[in-house]
Amino acid sequence: MTGDPGLQPERTRLAWRRSLLALTVVTVLSVRLALTGDAAGAVLAGAAVAGWAATLALCWGRAIGSGPVRATSRTMPAIALAAAGQAALGVLLILR
Repeated sequence: MTGDPGLQPERTRLAWRRSLLALTVVTVLSVRLALTGDAAGAVLAGAAVAGWAATLALCWGRAIGSGPVRATSRTMPAIALAAAGQAALGVLLILR
């Protein structure tokens, strides 16, 4: 007999969705800032889009709550690094 998990799975899905939404907003703003700049901004925006796509691919199973969950304990540091990288790219785009 399994225990009642309550609302914990739903809270987890919502947290992953919130995180992916925030990452998407940062990526879109990075691309928008890069469109008004030079080639260096375009390279930074390309890196932001690549990081966003990789994070999305890893986390989508957790965000929708179905299918295989690809984010394991080994990939969690990579996801955290991608999120920190997105923040750093956003700061670089704003400061330039």
